Amino acid sequence: MKIFTAAQTHELDRATIENEDITSLELMERAARRFVNWFFLQEGVSPELTVNVLCGTGNNGGDGLAIARILQSLGFEVNVYLLRISDSESEDFQENYQVAKDLFEIIEVESTEDLDDIEFDECVIDAVFGSGLNRPLDEDWADILEYASDLAHLNISVDIPSGLFADRTTEVKGFRADFTASFQYPKIAFFLPENQDAVGKWHLLDINLDEVTAEQTETDNFYIDADTAAEVIKERKAHDHKGTFGHALVIAGSYGKVGAATLCARAVLRAGAGLVTVHAPKCAYQILQISFPEAMVEVDKHEFVFSDFDDEKEYAAVGIGPGLGTNEVTISAFARFLEKAKQPLVLDADALNILAKQPDLLSEIPEESILTPHPKEAQRLFGEFENDFDRLEKLRKIAADRKIFIVLKGGSTVVLTPSGRAFFNNTGNPGMATGGTGDVLTGILTGLVAQGYSSLDACLAGVYLHGLAGDIAAEMLEQESLLSSDVAHYLGRAFKRLRSKVTEKGNGEAGVLS
Repeated sequence: MKIFTAAQTHELDRATIENEDITSLELMERAARRFVNWFFLQEGVSPELTVNVLCGTGNNGGDGLAIARILQSLGFEVNVYLLRISDSESEDFQENYQVAKDLFEIIEVESTEDLDDIEFDECVIDAVFGSGLNRPLDEDWADILEYASDLAHLNISVDIPSGLFADRTTEVKGFRADFTASFQYPKIAFFLPENQDAVGKWHLLDINLDEVTAEQTETDNFYIDADTAAEVIKERKAHDHKGTFGHALVIAGSYGKVGAATLCARAVLRAGAGLVTVHAPKCAYQILQISFPEAMVEVDKHEFVFSDFDDEKEYAAVGIGPGLGTNEVTISAFARFLEKAKQPLVLDADALNILAKQPDLLSEIPEESILTPHPKEAQRLFGEFENDFDRLEKLRKIAADRKIFIVLKGGSTVVLTPSGRAFFNNTGNPGMATGGTGDVLTGILTGLVAQGYSSLDACLAGVYLHGLAGDIAAEMLEQESLLSSDVAHYLGRAFKRLRSKVTEKGNGEAGVLS
């Protein structure tokens, strides 16, 4: 799925209006009805819930007034508050305002005191500003929106939280939503950690924007949804065998960190590779043979660390780094390994830490290789970043310049490609913030590459499946009890769910309005 800028989204609205021969007011009504359908299905929402709608004077405010009118017609008690942050009024806002003023006592908000009638057991719907915001809020209005965020137990933003920029960093925050119901396409801002407190959980509402225009509109930003991941998954044939699915090599582990090697290797096979060999120090031999009998083990000359690799066999994929350590002997061995490497590699954990210590080795990384840093590792590797948007753009350029894939791990993992594109993933959950889940991701990526997936397809399917397996594990065990080994364990169910496309898209198609 494509991710568009605010300007591109505005153009999609215009094209939809023109090509369907409808008015902008009719499109606004469609969006409001989709929102209400979605809203009515949320837990704890019923006509007994008092709803307070905060509106601005632009099109987002027009959405809010239409939503307020529809909710009232369904039996909700609705209060409407108007924040005249801007002197200008859009035509569609004016149209909805003329209708709304005969239905509601519209409360003009000039200070926080004007909101004091809102009770905690009520709901606040934020429709003050949409994605067209082009300048920061002044502090007085920002304070009012922040204050409004603390009044009720349920806060929902229409399209985007008011005060938040869709396409650049936001220094002055405004409304903080528990849920954001966005129209048709997500915003880049939704995927960046700096905005998590403002956005909350977000959902996409399909308002049938013009598909032809969307297809023709160029972008370098994409959302990895179930359809995206499912498209690249390979189907198996009756006469395939373990050789068909590739022999992967994992170079991992050191004294005290053999578990990382085990987790990674197990994920290689869980991802579908035919064979896996683990190269590890001597101290790991018995542990690996007992804990993971499906793996073959090649023993390093050193008792405790990775010190050399002279295996001449050809492997379909190589993953290196989990639990490797950064001993001087290991750094030298890693440098020699890179010098000989010809095929794309999957580099994680201590492989990345070694690269940070020896940045000259970055030039030795084969093209199409996959690097999987978390934010701190990315900082050590590539330097400081001013904010999440700055980090995104700098890593995008590095991936393009070095012709590598960078998988920046996090709450919304993003894949940066040699073509300069960014693919944002939204599967996964905070329960996966535990030791070893990155090792499992490395194994999944290595296992997919071993089966003949391109580096791009391995990244797209790999990060989606990794997060989806974590989501299934959390469903079974709860986030607090989730272990990294559970992610590998539930990978099979993730494949099954992906193939059947059993996902929660939250598109608002079902509901109380036809």
